[in-house]
Amino acid sequence: MTRPPLYTRRPFLAGLLRQLPLFAVLVVVAVGLAMVALEHWRRGLLVVGLALVGAALLRLVLPLRRVGFLAVRSRPVDVVLVGGAGVALTVLVLTVPGD
Repeated sequence: MTRPPLYTRRPFLAGLLRQLPLFAVLVVVAVGLAMVALEHWRRGLLVVGLALVGAALLRLVLPLRRVGFLAVRSRPVDVVLVGGAGVALTVLVLTVPGD
């Protein structure tokens, strides 16, 4: 006899597990913003930009049932918008003259 899937046995746990990619991205963004608040703005914004690029990569490779709330629009639109924002922020941080 096979066990029923997790989303029928424990829907709350299944919902939390589905949001792990978004949670990981939010944790990295929070670390980056904390760095900005502690006056390490260049490194902090670099971390935020790389977190956005990571979110785009997660959206690109994960199936829809695993990506959670990282899926807002269609896959190509999500990847282009989030990845583009991450690349733009990263390039901007790296090209602004130093202190």
